[in-house]
Amino acid sequence: MGGKSGAAENGEDAERTGSPESAEAFEEADGGGLLVERARRARWAAAGTGIALALAGVAAALLRAVGGAPALVATAYAGGAAVCALAAVLGARGRTRRALWTTIAGVMVMALGDQFD
Repeated sequence: MGGKSGAAENGEDAERTGSPESAEAFEEADGGGLLVERARRARWAAAGTGIALALAGVAAALLRAVGGAPALVATAYAGGAAVCALAAVLGARGRTRRALWTTIAGVMVMALGDQFD
């Protein structure tokens, strides 16, 4: 269609993806929408994990606040829950790598709150 050769099209793919090998691997792995399905599962996993950890953080913050723990502990749990909720939003929007690191940061904030207890 337009007179482009296969090598020219692969060259354009290489410019977008970084190397001809990654362009070929992408084309080979996409057999029947495999990559689309993997991306969908990664989004669901990232969003689900973020939601679950956010709910756990909110529950822990409420329990610590009612239980007489220092305010810093409940605040750390609530802050970690907010970061995990952000990770859920990032995961739902397809930013799975950022969602992973944000989830880790949220859990670390909650763990820091646990150290103050």
